[in-house]
Order: sequence, then structure tokens, then C-alpha cells
Amino acid sequence: MGAAALAVTGAASASAASPAPAAGKHGTTKFRLFPNQQFLPCLAGRAGQPKVTAEVERGELNDELELRLTGFKPNLDFDLFTVQRSNQLANGDPDPAFRNFGLAWYQSDVHTNSRGNGNVKIRTILLDQIFGFDPDVALQPTNTFHVGFWFNKPADAQPCGFNGPPTPFNGEHQAGPLAFITRPNANTGLGPLCTKPNTSTIPATCNP
Repeated sequence: MGAAALAVTGAASASAASPAPAAGKHGTTKFRLFPNQQFLPCLAGRAGQPKVTAEVERGELNDELELRLTGFKPNLDFDLFTVQRSNQLANGDPDPAFRNFGLAWYQSDVHTNSRGNGNVKIRTILLDQIFGFDPDVALQPTNTFHVGFWFNKPADAQPCGFNGPPTPFNGEHQAGPLAFITRPNANTGLGPLCTKPNTSTIPATCNP
């Protein structure tokens, strides 16, 4: 997969509140991320099941996503991406047709503190319009409507059976496996960053 050109990527941000949503658009979108079940024992803290929620506020020029992690082991590091495809179906089953995550954008690092909680914000184009393309490899404009994060350190996932080669999902391209990811909508098959699906097409597309 070539490096996509002429697209806006995100950066971690601790800036002030987002500008008011543009008239006629959704204000805030909330959704959950779900664990890669094989690696759940390497994620869960003593308090129980780890949980991840995302809230995206639409702005006039760009959007702000806040990711919240609770119930994790302390002091874990992850790498947050928006990706083209999820490896889970809407009901949580593994997708039998899954081949790879498709186009992926590196958005931020994520860290859990001594209590196993984490919080990070990114500001970029997200809702309904996030995409990349690369003429060098004939990649047409491709949306990345899913959100997921990967173990930054492969060793953190080894007790749960990860012994393969590193994945490319960190800045050094030496990451571990997927930790959490969103699921597609059961009716449209699209990720939660699409809030305005167009169901008149097959498959469904997203109205920018």
C-alpha cells in the first residue's frame, strides 16, 4: 500500500473546544470500539473488562475525536489509526471475508496511566469525508471510516499468543496486533465515521 497523497491526517491535540457544528449537520457522534478477543487477557486490568468509547464533534473546518479507555492494564502503549475495513462483523463475529485493513492513517499514540485509563484527542477531517488516494499505485479516493488501535509493543501481546512478525501499525513499523476496533453498521456495512450513508448504491456509500 503506497503512501497516500493530498489528504489531511490527524495529530494529537489538547486544544480548546471545537467550533460550533455547521448548520444542518450532525453535532456529535458517539460509538464504541470492540476488542480483538484473542488478546483480551493482555488488555484487561483488575477492574474487569476494558472499555473504549469515542465521541466525535463535527466542526466547521475539521472534527475532533476524543477516545476514552477504561479498565485496561496500566502503562500500555497503543497506536491509533483510521482504517478502511474492520475484521469484525456487525454482530462481533470475525469477518470470514476479511483480507486486510485496507488503507490506514496513523492518527495518534495512546497511553494508559497507572490506573489503566487513557484519553486522547485528535482533530482532523473525520465524519463522512475522511479519505486518501495515491495516483502512483492507482489508488482511487478511499474512505477510512473505521477506528482502531494496535499494541505498540509486540511483547505486550506475546503472552496471548502473538508470535508473528511485527505489524506496520506504529511509527517504526514494528507494532503488535490489533487491540480494539469499530464494527460496521449492520445495514450499510460502513464504519461509524460515516453518519450520512447513501443506501441507493450497492454497496452503500457515504454522502460527503
